[in-house]
Amino acid sequence: MYPQRMDNVFRSLFALLLALGLPACINPPAASSSSDSSAAWSRFRGPNGTGLARGEYPAEIGPDAGVLWAREFPPGHSSPVLSEQCVFLTGVEEERLFTYALDRDTGATLWRREAPRPRRTKLHPKNHAAAASAAVDGDSVVVFFDEYGLLAYDHDGQERWRLPLGPFDNVYGMAASPIIVGSVVVLPCDQSTDSYVLGVSKQSGEVLWRVGRPQAVSGHCTPVVHYTPEGRAQVILPGSYLLDAYDAQTGERVWWVRGLPGEMKSVPVLLGETLWTHGFASPLNNLGNQIEYPPFAEALDSMDADKSGTISAPEIEEKRVRQLFVFFDLDGDEALDEVEWEGTRASLASVNSAMAISVGGRGDRTAEAVQWSYHRSIPQLPSPLVYKGVYYLLADQGGLLTALTAESGEPLDKSRLEDAVDAYYAAPVAGGGHVYLLSESGILSVLPAGGSLDPIHTVEFGEPCYATPALEDGCIWLRSAGHLYCFGNL
Repeated sequence: MYPQRMDNVFRSLFALLLALGLPACINPPAASSSSDSSAAWSRFRGPNGTGLARGEYPAEIGPDAGVLWAREFPPGHSSPVLSEQCVFLTGVEEERLFTYALDRDTGATLWRREAPRPRRTKLHPKNHAAAASAAVDGDSVVVFFDEYGLLAYDHDGQERWRLPLGPFDNVYGMAASPIIVGSVVVLPCDQSTDSYVLGVSKQSGEVLWRVGRPQAVSGHCTPVVHYTPEGRAQVILPGSYLLDAYDAQTGERVWWVRGLPGEMKSVPVLLGETLWTHGFASPLNNLGNQIEYPPFAEALDSMDADKSGTISAPEIEEKRVRQLFVFFDLDGDEALDEVEWEGTRASLASVNSAMAISVGGRGDRTAEAVQWSYHRSIPQLPSPLVYKGVYYLLADQGGLLTALTAESGEPLDKSRLEDAVDAYYAAPVAGGGHVYLLSESGILSVLPAGGSLDPIHTVEFGEPCYATPALEDGCIWLRSAGHLYCFGNL
């Protein structure tokens, strides 16, 4: 166990150095397994989902600045993921689902492979049939499509296996990305009913474990990985009301934290032994707006006017609750049974929040693990960014950015991004002393690290942007609705 434990120590130290903005001169030890990735940005949002990159990166980039190469590219919302030689993406061409491998240095297509598309999912207008990002290691590329399931390829594009999944009933459509943890591919499948998390053999595609998540009813978080002092990999996955940690090899639910809102979508950030996460369900879940309803039997007595034994939307007097009825009606039958009603009560009682959590332990860790929580201007989609001691919260609408002290949660500053008052879906990323924020309409704002919310560079790409940029080796790969760019110092 000693080499693996030392590897984990180095990786934790490396992550902490990045967060503090210190020079990361200690490299994580090279792993002995060929399954380890040769690139850092090998999954959605880079190293363990942090959005942090080593090295120096240009601030002034745009369609006409710092372009190493650019090319037209099919539509999709998946974010660039890297191996040592390739950029991997998914997309849709002529109603067909594809996985693409591009040359990192030139953007040339090295291969593309089609996935089956046996069904059409009703997606949220801001979602996409190619939403999930690939996961890559030293010998495998794994992709997920809501309308098919999982597929795995080697780096030359030879298919290794395929695993049909679904259909799913997530009200938004599925959007969580797979991750690779050693020899296991982990995929969260949170939906309105029958939510679960899946562990699949990376070599064969065999399902190794499937663990139900009965309280998870909405959202699409991509998990992160924590290594225990004994070297066991744990998959940390936020969901409705709970943050759960599962053993990556067995699927055992090891520890959990209560108090999350009913809808979780962003990727948590783990640096050292602290995890930051945030979630927003609805304005009704802002602190102080909670609505209390009685248990189901009492609610029937006072609300079930037609004596159907269920509660329908017209029987709910509160207009704001009626407007959210589709999210509570999990089976879509236009009536709430006891399970759905109790879920409604839990959802309305939950609080939108950002939290810092100490990881590890066993069982319910809520009382001991929650270091602090914050409840104002909480984002729904853009993930946390923790960089140089600052926790950045980027609101979905209006370009509102909040900076907190990562250690304590104390507010540092809050302002709207100048020239970028827009909606945001891409997660913020950082590297080389710069924070990169990309808006839905294609406005890129670059901030200096350290807490200042005044952009040092703003540029418009002229196309919608939903994908999160990838940063590695001084280059930035950015996907817009119709193009893929690679930027660097010319």
